[in-house]
Amino acid sequence: MLSAGPDDPVPAGTRTLALISPREPAFWPHFRAAPEFSDGLPDPLDRWSRRVIGAVAARHGAVSLFPFDGPPYLPFQAWALRSGRIWRSPTGLLVSRGSGLYVSFRGALAFPWALTLRSGRASPCETCRALPCLNACPVGALTEAAPYDVPACHAHLATPAGRDCLDQGCAVRRACPSGARAQRDPAQSAFHMRAFQS
Repeated sequence: MLSAGPDDPVPAGTRTLALISPREPAFWPHFRAAPEFSDGLPDPLDRWSRRVIGAVAARHGAVSLFPFDGPPYLPFQAWALRSGRIWRSPTGLLVSRGSGLYVSFRGALAFPWALTLRSGRASPCETCRALPCLNACPVGALTEAAPYDVPACHAHLATPAGRDCLDQGCAVRRACPSGARAQRDPAQSAFHMRAFQS
């Protein structure tokens, strides 16, 4: 959660934003049982997010916001960094204590009242001596030395050597010790990788 600022692109009167992330490992089986997962229509996860988070917002007097609405897109990454509970990893990806490099946001709730916010903690990267994420990408697309090389990543995924990342999830995300605690199902990672590749 974070306090909304005067320059945030949020509904008038918003005082607090609550970013919504999947709760692992329970999220994937829950989503797979949802009608959106198997109805054959485009963007099943976005449609599920809109339905579920929209219902939560309506129950609690909030407005639902989504990272996939745009352009222009809402600054979810900047909001996450301002929350004091998400940090930028050495690779440039966002990281959290509970999800590691698997951190993601399905939406946000914009509340018209101020909520008590807990203070943040230190980034898990500060105590990670090995930083295995820095050497995990087989094609060097995610490193500390350069911005994310999306074309190199996409090209790798299209090759036989890229099957491991495509089927098991990004090697950099899997290398993060904090992310290991999330116990993400490889099928969930494959779902996201295929969406990223398309």
